[in-house]
Amino acid sequence: MRTSEAEILVIPGLGGSGPDHWQSRWEAKLPTARLVAQANWNRPELEAWRNRIVEETKRAARPAILVAHSLGALAVAHAAPLLGEKVKGAFLVAPPSAKVLAGLDTVDPAFAAHEIERLPFPAIVIASRDDPFAPYDESEALAFALGAELVDAGLSGHINSESGHGPWPEGLMRFAGFLKTL
Repeated sequence: MRTSEAEILVIPGLGGSGPDHWQSRWEAKLPTARLVAQANWNRPELEAWRNRIVEETKRAARPAILVAHSLGALAVAHAAPLLGEKVKGAFLVAPPSAKVLAGLDTVDPAFAAHEIERLPFPAIVIASRDDPFAPYDESEALAFALGAELVDAGLSGHINSESGHGPWPEGLMRFAGFLKTL
């Protein structure tokens, strides 16, 4: 699959993705990409975030590819059973661990409390070995539970602009490779 054959839905995490974040750059660079905006980036509620992903997926005129970062990746996992066949794949980067989420009082505890099911579409989970929001072994367990391929990003922090991943060309190449498999 090529980017021109799909709608790429960009799903940021807690706080959204600022202008230097790789997601914002990809959204600007890829003509079929668009942001799945949330009403509240700083006090996320699972039901609201899940519903926005479902709405935007239904609105897609072409097959959808989900590109999610951090809490957005967990929102995708929770929304997956409601998405139908329009989603052809998910590129999930740096999902946080349930243990870390439990310590964040601004995040709805439902993100960590609900059971994660196997995804009904192909997916990749990209995880860093030194992500402050997810120990690697927990990312590995999440990828297994989702039925997703795990990609070891090495020592990459949270794979955001703060960890030096502004444009993240390596991620874009991995994303292009993922699209070829769909």
